Amino acid sequence: MSVKRVGILTAGGLAPCLSSAIGALIQSYTEKAPEIEIICYRSGYKGLLLGDSFPVTPEIRERAHILHEHGGSPIGNSRIKLTNVADCVKRGLVNEGQDPLQVAAEQLQTDCVDVLHTIGGDDTNTTAADLAAYLAKHNYALTVVGLPKTIDNDVIPIKQSLGAWTAAEVGAKFFENVVSEHNANPRMLIVHEVMGRNCGWLTAATAAKYRERLAKMNFLPEIGLSKERRDVHGVYIPEMHFDLEHEAQRLKAIMDEHDCVNIFISEGAGVEAIVAEIESRGEEVPRDAFGHYKLDAVNPGKWFGKQFAAMLGAEKTLIQKSGYYSRAAAANEDDIALIARCAKKAVECALVGDGGVIGEDEERGDELRAIEFERIKGGKPFDIDVPWFGELLAGIHQPKNEAVETAHA
Repeated sequence: MSVKRVGILTAGGLAPCLSSAIGALIQSYTEKAPEIEIICYRSGYKGLLLGDSFPVTPEIRERAHILHEHGGSPIGNSRIKLTNVADCVKRGLVNEGQDPLQVAAEQLQTDCVDVLHTIGGDDTNTTAADLAAYLAKHNYALTVVGLPKTIDNDVIPIKQSLGAWTAAEVGAKFFENVVSEHNANPRMLIVHEVMGRNCGWLTAATAAKYRERLAKMNFLPEIGLSKERRDVHGVYIPEMHFDLEHEAQRLKAIMDEHDCVNIFISEGAGVEAIVAEIESRGEEVPRDAFGHYKLDAVNPGKWFGKQFAAMLGAEKTLIQKSGYYSRAAAANEDDIALIARCAKKAVECALVGDGGVIGEDEERGDELRAIEFERIKGGKPFDIDVPWFGELLAGIHQPKNEAVETAHA
């Protein structure tokens, strides 16, 4: 396959990999095929629909390493589903009667793009698959090679999504400051809401990373500075089933002993129950362009905080969300190394016309390869039976003389 020009776009929510992934792709092309032109579409599929792009100049190529130092996406993101015609018309991205897939396809033809690199989650890459299928049907050869971005780490069948490790580490650092609020008021309940719509991996990994950091700290319990007061007392994720009253009994004993309780909650935990409660009041829960409930409207952290506060007799409840702090971070060393491997493979696959989403394929012995688009799905559940999660739950503080066990599936 002869590749003369490639396009790059990022889409969906932010993750601590986007800037670095753009940089890694530019560096990989510069090393392997410097003659290939690169353009970037601004604000994801919005830029593609509007024909808003810019070239990657020699000056940008020379300084692409700088992108590894930053978070966010310098070329911009948006949440656009090309098959949601009504939403595209409403946003003014296409005119009434136009097919967004056709508009996007014609723009790629106009721009003479042979390979499109999409950096995003399952929605971004399945949208890219829709586009590739449309172009193939209309006899236009385009190879789409995606990179998996999601801090939820929930893309089937990809072992590790780009940016997830960083999000867990940064979320842990975030809570190091928040947890100090436990002594700002007697009987304080602190709720740390972590991103993760359908998957509890990030919540669990953030709690585990925080406890790793906690284990290295020094304490002075004689003055009230104890490890127990700064510890994690509960972790609640979508994959876990627990009895609210049973957990409240356990947590109340901790509150009575230590005058505070700190819990980690996934933003997707208990969503269905909360939505049912909202709709029972005759209220409608808004959805995004992909049909997902807008979690800021559901607000699981607030709901859990309200339930537990009453049962624990908390005097004050503090709800803190680390999502926007974590997802806009620059990638850490582990993620940068993974991004570099994936970007190199992405370029190799692009040059031979092998489309798909680059990742370690869990159903193919963790081989790093271009995974077929039809096999890419979101919502991969976190395996709560992995040893490190069992160790996390086993290490969660139990009150003195308390026989109640942490409830989990």
